[in-house]
Amino acid sequence: MIRSIGDLNLKNKRVLVRVDFNVPVGDDGGVADDTRIRASLPTIRAIREAGGVVVLMSHMGRPKGRRKPELSLRAVGEPLGRLLDHPVTFADDCIGEAARRVVDAAQPGDVVLLENLRFHAAEEKNDPEFAHELAALGDVYVNDAFGTAHRAHASTAGITAYIKETAAGFLIERELKFLGEALQNPRRPFTAILGGAKISGKIDVISALLDKCDTILIGGAMMFTFYKAQGLEIGDSLLEADKVELAAETLRRAAEKGVKLLLPTDAVVARAFSNDAESTTMAVDAIEPGWMGLDIGPETARAYAAAIEGSQTVVWNGPMGVFEMEKFADGTRAVAEAMARGTAAGATTVVGGGDSAAAVVQLNLAEKMTHVSTGGGASLEFLEGKVLPGIAALEWDA
Repeated sequence: MIRSIGDLNLKNKRVLVRVDFNVPVGDDGGVADDTRIRASLPTIRAIREAGGVVVLMSHMGRPKGRRKPELSLRAVGEPLGRLLDHPVTFADDCIGEAARRVVDAAQPGDVVLLENLRFHAAEEKNDPEFAHELAALGDVYVNDAFGTAHRAHASTAGITAYIKETAAGFLIERELKFLGEALQNPRRPFTAILGGAKISGKIDVISALLDKCDTILIGGAMMFTFYKAQGLEIGDSLLEADKVELAAETLRRAAEKGVKLLLPTDAVVARAFSNDAESTTMAVDAIEPGWMGLDIGPETARAYAAAIEGSQTVVWNGPMGVFEMEKFADGTRAVAEAMARGTAAGATTVVGGGDSAAAVVQLNLAEKMTHVSTGGGASLEFLEGKVLPGIAALEWDA
């Protein structure tokens, strides 16, 4: 069982909150995208309103245990304060005297932001002593960083050995609700859309979903490994030669289980991996040497949209093509727009983080999905059915 912050009495307590402020910082030192900061606001506001002291901890980038000024969380303090309409006090370290002094001076309703956890190598090593030092800064621990929940780090897993009262923040609660319900109790038909470059990165998800889905739609460059398994010519398209038999086995398993595993019938192909390259559309059984597939074709996009709109639960992880290039973004756009229409018609639509989440944000369609996950790797491992250390650490026996 996992407590919600609403289950705890936070008045006059120091609430140590693991957030995900791993945000991009521009050349001017300012935050370039505050999406993750905004996602943390409901939890921070709830703690303040309950009379607690908010102590925020996060990582930024990969400093590998060394102080790097360009990866300081100091950059987050000003935009966070602006969004909260309340000052944020920055501590120059996340442990030791610098952290203790700032936290000890904080009053109920105050917000303290600790320096980058990964300036200490002990964070990623899940070092018990480091976890203990972090825990000393709080009376209650709240994890609201789903994006790091698949990592057994000191601030996500080890810390709960030293703080008795733990809870999930609102963001993690939302992730578990929508991802969990989609997998455990989906309204049917249940369709999964899986894209991306390599079948090796998605095979565990496909295998897990074969036992849960009615339909699986395949896109992205991994479709060409499936085509090779069917004996088709794929031109210069990306191929994982050592995964061809795995693709063939996946197709056989889907047929045995009665799951519709659909592959594109046409593809947008180009002479080179470039938005400026000569391009055209070819049927998948007519791809010629010298051409590489970079998106699903319009016929496939229409068929996939129909399948999506005929579903009651849809989970999407991985773009349909190289959506970063406008010429090869149509397939991904078609899927996103179909999901938006499905949401409007009452379906539950979940975008599983990573590139898919980036795509719907880029297309201004994020608000038209039931839920857009904040975790790339975490959502992928959750869909695979793996135990996430950061979530398991919050569980207690009622």
